[in-house]
Amino acid sequence: MAKPRDNRQKDLLRPALEDIIDLAHPLVRLAREIDWQFLDSRFASVCTSGPGQPPLPTRLVAGLFILKHMHDLSDEVLCARWLENPYYQFFCGELSFCHQLPFDRSSMTHWRQRLGEAQLVALIQESLSVAHKTGALATRDLERVVVDTTVQPKAIAHPTDARLCHRALEKLVDLAERNNVPLRQSYRRVAKRAAIMVGRYTHAHQFKRARRALKFLHAHQFKRARRALKFLRIRLGRVIRDIRRKIAGNDKLEQRFADLLALAYRVRFQDHRQRGPKVYALHAPEVECIGKGKARAPYEFGCKVSIATPATKPKGGQFVLHAKALHGTPFDGHTLGPVITELEQQTGVVTRRIHVDKGYRGHNHKEKFRVWISGQVRRVTKPIRREMRRRAAVEPVIGHTKAEHRMGRNYLKGRDGDRINAVLAAAGYNFGLLLRWLARLLRALFQALFTAVADAQPV
Repeated sequence: MAKPRDNRQKDLLRPALEDIIDLAHPLVRLAREIDWQFLDSRFASVCTSGPGQPPLPTRLVAGLFILKHMHDLSDEVLCARWLENPYYQFFCGELSFCHQLPFDRSSMTHWRQRLGEAQLVALIQESLSVAHKTGALATRDLERVVVDTTVQPKAIAHPTDARLCHRALEKLVDLAERNNVPLRQSYRRVAKRAAIMVGRYTHAHQFKRARRALKFLHAHQFKRARRALKFLRIRLGRVIRDIRRKIAGNDKLEQRFADLLALAYRVRFQDHRQRGPKVYALHAPEVECIGKGKARAPYEFGCKVSIATPATKPKGGQFVLHAKALHGTPFDGHTLGPVITELEQQTGVVTRRIHVDKGYRGHNHKEKFRVWISGQVRRVTKPIRREMRRRAAVEPVIGHTKAEHRMGRNYLKGRDGDRINAVLAAAGYNFGLLLRWLARLLRALFQALFTAVADAQPV
């Protein structure tokens, strides 16, 4: 990997960053605590030496990912903040202040795809290592853990049959125009009108005041909604068949239309009452519908994520010990064994007690007597009962990672994007705790220093 840039030879009169920033700032202290050589050894495995432009420095790439998810910033906002914030530049390894970005915004996308989940897990490992070195996390905190699952929603609109059919028709017509495939009729205007009317007829049924008096009217509205949806599906089917006839025999066009035609065909014939996998978004066909039993959100669209935190009370806060995206809507109990195995490999500490909720009944962990399910009565002693009361401590951790560290709405593409976003959100949450922990240590140091000076002065 490349080393941090030192452009001070070009402008010798420009001061170093260390001369213009506060070296006691928590972000500066955090940068000095992180073992950048460890991250370099992990990230360097995806880079090969050879001709071409040298890669970006490891510290720059890792620092950008940490800052992005620690402060909940988009790629564009992060580039703007990095250019005007000297602390961000020092954290990423720059030696003098940069007035131009040494990287492009798309570089972050390329590096996320290049590193993947396997290498980005090193950020979580390093955050736990820094927490252990600074006293924010003890070894005994890794022996007793709480495991729970949540939903990582995808950045999609609420799926309805009418919306999906309309979007599939629009995308097919646009792709046909870009590839000069003449269509007999595009149905743009009538399809848009039908999609609007489906929403209107369905919405009118929701505002009912007198159920008996309006029973006939509601049934009539639903008939109209079904009729408009049928009209929309018929037009989508006509466009699909028209495109298939026009591109038949052209291998290049057939390959270009294959994925979108397959999705449009599934949208054309799927029903909201059918069982099995369905298409909920054309740009993200991997999205799954997960019901968590919440009154405010009966169904969420995304993927399931497993989160593990300490069951104790670490000094620096409830760190995320492990985070992993789970596709296929698996049963929670069937995910416990692989999750604990990966957790022990990452931390190097064998877990002695694992606290889970009742959704993990019938789990597949090989050590049955190490798992404690909420509501369990047998073999429960007073220390274990105190730890079982701490099982709910994972809930605010999940809330913070969603609300403040970009797990609440995933914008990354594909299943790989789901896995990467879960890991980076957990790492950003951990480094945010470390930032506050270092600030607390600095305040405690100054307070002790002022107290000692005051006691030393004569009365």
